[in-house]
Amino acid sequence: MPNAIDFYFDFGSPYGYFASTVIDDLAARHGRGVDWHPVLLDTVFKTTGATPLPLIPLKGAYSVRDVERTARFHKIAFRKPDNFPVPTQNAARAMLWAQSAKGDEMSVRLARAIFQAAFVDNRNISDTAVLAELASGLGLDGAALLDGVQSAAIKEQLRAETDLAMAKGVFGSPFVIVDGEPFWGFDRLDQVEALLRDGRV
Repeated sequence: MPNAIDFYFDFGSPYGYFASTVIDDLAARHGRGVDWHPVLLDTVFKTTGATPLPLIPLKGAYSVRDVERTARFHKIAFRKPDNFPVPTQNAARAMLWAQSAKGDEMSVRLARAIFQAAFVDNRNISDTAVLAELASGLGLDGAALLDGVQSAAIKEQLRAETDLAMAKGVFGSPFVIVDGEPFWGFDRLDQVEALLRDGRV
């Protein structure tokens, strides 16, 4: 069976959100699965010396325009969050907790709900009460999630996952790795598809 596609993202990344709406269908067209990996760009940026895009002079203003235009072009529902950029460690921990409690499928369902909450419903995904509500809506134990996101084990898992991602060369969101070939950015998914279809780009 072909290797799964590795999909790395930060829950605060609108381009990561855009990729999340298409990555599974893209992979399925070519007989692949997808392994979803939440990471913390704040940690990555400390290593790379980068700055969150919205905070960069000139680029920040452009990025707002580009995100909204990209959503329209691809017909993806989008609303710029009032809280942006937003800390995402609680959201990432919530997904990892769901994965450990209920498996990959449920963790991806929660990830989709978190992205929807952040970039469509304008909810503050750094708020653990919001995350617990989203989890409860999927049939998960919201109270257990609140405990889980504060557990030492989940905190350490997120640190380890982010370190492992950087060791594989991940430095942005979304970041996709197909059979060892890295692709950064939502605008590179056409190249991902070309590689899956043709075996080369």
